[in-house]
Amino acid sequence: MPDIDDLRRMSVAEMIGWLTANGEPDDPRTDIDTASLVRRFPRLAGVQITDRSVPGPRGDLPTRIYSDPASTPTGFGLVWFHGGGFVGGTLDMPESHWVSMELAARGIPVVAADYTKCLGGVHYPAPSDDALAVFADVRQKSMELLGVPPQRLLLGGASAGSALAAGAVERRRRAGNDVPAGLLLVYPALHPSSTHPGQEPDAAAPHGQLALNFAGSAEALADPCVFPGLGDGYGCPPTLVVVCEEDDLRPSGEAFAETLRTANVAVELYLERDAHHGHIDRPELPEAHRTLDRVTEWVGRL
Repeated sequence: MPDIDDLRRMSVAEMIGWLTANGEPDDPRTDIDTASLVRRFPRLAGVQITDRSVPGPRGDLPTRIYSDPASTPTGFGLVWFHGGGFVGGTLDMPESHWVSMELAARGIPVVAADYTKCLGGVHYPAPSDDALAVFADVRQKSMELLGVPPQRLLLGGASAGSALAAGAVERRRRAGNDVPAGLLLVYPALHPSSTHPGQEPDAAAPHGQLALNFAGSAEALADPCVFPGLGDGYGCPPTLVVVCEEDDLRPSGEAFAETLRTANVAVELYLERDAHHGHIDRPELPEAHRTLDRVTEWVGRL
């Protein structure tokens, strides 16, 4: 059976077909479960983890709550969405699980959430609807779940999860609903052509194929709720954008940060040197720890 590394070597069409038929493959790493992470990083030993389902528009959505009663509270909580090209990823991947444990140990309790994948004919708005449902549910219960008031709830994500987080902000803003206290975007994919913002996506390239698979139609590729990088940025909360020096998607995060500056949004753009896309999915990398240090510093300044 292919593992996750084999999957990444497939064409986009083959990968989507395999995932549709078989579901998420096993991660070959043996040191990313909770016990292994605590052994590697003893500071995580006090993190409490609780699984919880959130009612979604298409069924219950798995979420996981992370808190550390012994940590020094920052006063903020976070709803966090992992990446995976809108077709993969789980709550167990380090980009979700380890990141959430680390932030909780630093005084930022987290609700990590899964969402419907764009497989088997599913496209936008399914995962975006899930992101909206999770954020609304956590906002309503933020004191109970995370010990913070709803006005101190942040929203964020990595890669495809960044598009869902920023898209949820755009949709809430358009609906006249409150936006989160801050937006955290790590190596985001916010444009139909995230490698070349402002250009049409390359239908022959993997990034272009994944963008169209997410959007579901050529018309949706032009919608700022689908790809928030197309919006004007007005009404966004304070935002941290983390981009990687060695990442083809770096231009998307940089372009969005400039859009927010033009809209007079308080935005910080942080370039992680010598880092590649997906680096916070690898707890062994020093650049992954540096990024989480920067996130913690940013939250401390809000």
